[in-house]
Amino acid sequence: MQQPKSRNIAWQTGVVARADRERVRGHKGAALWFTGLSGSGKSTIASKVEHELLSLSCAAYVLDGDNVRHGLCRDLGFSPGDRDENIRRIGEVAKLFVDANVLCLCAFISPYRAVRAQLRTLLGSPDFVEIHVRASLRTCEQRDPKGLYKKAREGKISDMTGIGSPYEEPDNPELVLDTERSTADESVQQVLGFLRKNGYIASQT
Repeated sequence: MQQPKSRNIAWQTGVVARADRERVRGHKGAALWFTGLSGSGKSTIASKVEHELLSLSCAAYVLDGDNVRHGLCRDLGFSPGDRDENIRRIGEVAKLFVDANVLCLCAFISPYRAVRAQLRTLLGSPDFVEIHVRASLRTCEQRDPKGLYKKAREGKISDMTGIGSPYEEPDNPELVLDTERSTADESVQQVLGFLRKNGYIASQT
């Protein structure tokens, strides 16, 4: 991660500590990083998990790839360098969410292992939870909810991940959601089960 250009700055520690927020809310903060090809189901599952967490009175928020590019990252394209910077910015935002004791659901293709490794270093363990939303390129093309694969095959998009640009699958993610074999609701329950088992949220009684 790049160093700030600004000089004479220092991190300001607030009066309220992270542990205080955890005690009040009754759960831990974390960045749940959903990575996978376009059409694999990242945003759908993240949104459903958010809904379930809110029903459990947990603070949760989805950061979605397209939404972030409307504002925070509107100046970035899809070159390898821009993709890296896009994820770097989101990682810094997610870090703030985690410190605020929010379960931040990050739904981004984030195609490069090296960049995801940087996120793991930035956020640390156990705050960074890598979730591989797995589906084959063929399946994602058949779904093609945004029509992007069709445009890529027609030559209208030159840097489509999986076709004109690589996607590097995670080597050792905390969780794998196989959306070819499981429904979105089943995947949601896998995520909630992981969070309960690992103490991020309270176990069911």
